[in-house]
Amino acid sequence: MTTFGVGDHRADFPPTAPAANPVFYRTYSRRTSSGRESWNEVSKRNLEGLRQLGKLSQDEMDLMARMQAEKKALPSGRWLWIGGTPWIENKQNFSGAYNCTSTNLRDWEAFGLMMDLAMMGCGTGAVIEEHLTNQLPVITNPINIKTVSEIGLTPAHDRKEGTSHKIEGNHVSIKVGDSRRGWVDSYQILLELCSDARFQGQELQISIDLSDVRPVGESLKGFGGMANPVKLKDLFARVARLLTKAVGRKLTSVECCLLIDEAAVTIVAGNIRRSAGMRQFSANDVMAIGAKENLWQQDSDGNWSIDPEKDALRMANHTRVYHTRPSLEVIQEAVTKQFHSGEGAIQFAPEAIARSNADLLTTPELKEEFINIYCDQGKEEAGNWLQENYGPIPSDELAHRLGRYGLNPCGEILGADFHCNLAEVHLNQIDPSDEQGQFDAFKSAALSVACLLNHRFEIERYRQSRAWDPIVGVSFTGLFDFFVHAFGTPWLKWWEAGRPNTTEGSYFKQKEAEYLGRWKKVVNETVWEYCDRHGLRRPNRCTTVQPAGTKSLLTGAAPGWHPPKAQRFIRRITFRKNDPVAMACMDYGYTVVPSQSDKDEKGRLLDDPFDPRCTEWLVEIPTQVSWANLPGADKVDINNFSALAQFDFYMQVQSFYTEHNTSATIEFRENEIEPLAKALHNAIDKSEGYISAALLARFDANATFPRLPFEPIDATTYESLQSEVFKRRVSTDFFEALKRYDEGELTEAGPAGCDSDKCLLPLAKPNN
Repeated sequence: MTTFGVGDHRADFPPTAPAANPVFYRTYSRRTSSGRESWNEVSKRNLEGLRQLGKLSQDEMDLMARMQAEKKALPSGRWLWIGGTPWIENKQNFSGAYNCTSTNLRDWEAFGLMMDLAMMGCGTGAVIEEHLTNQLPVITNPINIKTVSEIGLTPAHDRKEGTSHKIEGNHVSIKVGDSRRGWVDSYQILLELCSDARFQGQELQISIDLSDVRPVGESLKGFGGMANPVKLKDLFARVARLLTKAVGRKLTSVECCLLIDEAAVTIVAGNIRRSAGMRQFSANDVMAIGAKENLWQQDSDGNWSIDPEKDALRMANHTRVYHTRPSLEVIQEAVTKQFHSGEGAIQFAPEAIARSNADLLTTPELKEEFINIYCDQGKEEAGNWLQENYGPIPSDELAHRLGRYGLNPCGEILGADFHCNLAEVHLNQIDPSDEQGQFDAFKSAALSVACLLNHRFEIERYRQSRAWDPIVGVSFTGLFDFFVHAFGTPWLKWWEAGRPNTTEGSYFKQKEAEYLGRWKKVVNETVWEYCDRHGLRRPNRCTTVQPAGTKSLLTGAAPGWHPPKAQRFIRRITFRKNDPVAMACMDYGYTVVPSQSDKDEKGRLLDDPFDPRCTEWLVEIPTQVSWANLPGADKVDINNFSALAQFDFYMQVQSFYTEHNTSATIEFRENEIEPLAKALHNAIDKSEGYISAALLARFDANATFPRLPFEPIDATTYESLQSEVFKRRVSTDFFEALKRYDEGELTEAGPAGCDSDKCLLPLAKPNN
């Protein structure tokens, strides 16, 4: 392996990542009539789906099959799960192929669309700014939920899939259908009734009939999983309360958010696995800014509890949208808020809009001119400037172009009313000296996302958005590992020093930029050539970096662009109690312990996973990164990498590879608030490409909290734990071990929208 003049410090690549089997069989392998799918079967299925949809050539199929077999380039987690199944060939299910969506909240339909998307496993972004929510109708009719029947009273063969309703005076009977659409339609009917002019302000008496809805434990055909409508009964009363409180006016932004999130709570309980959401509010929306404040309350004994009226807000990340350059004071306040509560993220919309109009703003100078006009003179003048220089642009398309700052849940995709599909290159699997291998991986990933541009959506707003602005996202994971493999320990020590602008540092940054720029070029050329050949409009932005928390475990990559948590650590993966995959993990030698949520009557964590009080398991997997045994690597403390070093590396990726946005979680300590705020302000002020990043408080006592997803360990502990794994191992074939326990349908329906644990069910912690 070639390094670039810094000595031979390369690390060997691990043949199999320790978490690969548990994650693959938990998340991506479907259960079929002949048993659970192998990796080869998953690859064959999803590739055949891409071939049919994308009309791929044999050479393209051969390349993609090789890249999947070598785990160097993978399609989205959603496509690994659902691609090539009969379910996804139905046009009403096309959205289920996509990680990422964003919807402008301007009518009742938008609420139903987001519930439908979430039920298909998509991550849902929502733009909830005043200029959109002002288009919602005034609520005129109070709603009283009189009765809600029991679930599952109708025999299976007599159940209706569609929802129906009947109006008699001011009484409305709603019979909920036994289908995804049935759930969504019942939710949307309530929303529409509250502003229905026919009732002229009368209080509506609503009866809900759930007898057709299948009960807990019945399988969900097609998409997979088990039915669990445990929260469906509660949904109607909670929605009715929210709507009735707003009679005589329009909904506030926070009420809109709660309505979306109440549906998300119902879906998560219903076994569409996890929910990922992004809610974007105006920077001037005081109510939204403080929406999660005082979410938690502490009693006199020091016990924490959550406000039940706001609990649903935990279902999504909240971001403040700035349409002008925020001052240093504003940014410092936001950074401080994020340190103490995890909330307060900010987005610089003009940069997002400029990037999303890259087909017009083709040079850095044009882009900066647009941003300056937008910030200094406003959105209308920026639109006029686009018309004068690139017109005529139809007014509806111009409005769409100026609204392309919607974000998906983890913030790596930009657009308006969009769907986006993300493929991923696993850089930790590729030799840094192998330029052809890198080319093949990025070409394969680009082809897999380009194929989905052939979908024609049923919903007009999404179909029109794709016509104006087709977008794809080619991401990577394991970037940090790749550069350690390329540059060795000196690169790690440069990081530890803060990535200073020394002679060596300038050399490293130049080489980083060369790699990043070369990969971006491969992606763009591949996608554009494919689109030209198939008569599709070219996307104007194709590259991004997603958090990559889940798929990264298949190869042991450090997620996305981020450094790993440590050179060696215990990785804990969550399963339900008695899950067949978790049982196989035990036979494979891994330890299983109760989760953090399982405690005895005195609040102490349970230790016995088979204790009747235990409901959830954590599989503990000792892990080391591929370069852990490099000479001198152990002496580098990753936990001490500064916030400014992380920000500098993030901006490298943002500047030289990413055309959308780079999903980033920058970890920082309290003494870093001021310098990090200054760096953010400087990047925005100088139009260097910053859009949005998550900031996370970092504490030195990271081992104080038990049973976290990551627990750093030293080399001696790692070797000891690994030795114990081999002693306990009763089966060396994970798949054979799984067969002993694997009965019935999967209980979890594939990966979540962002395919990452970083963005899912974010818990706003109590203020310190």
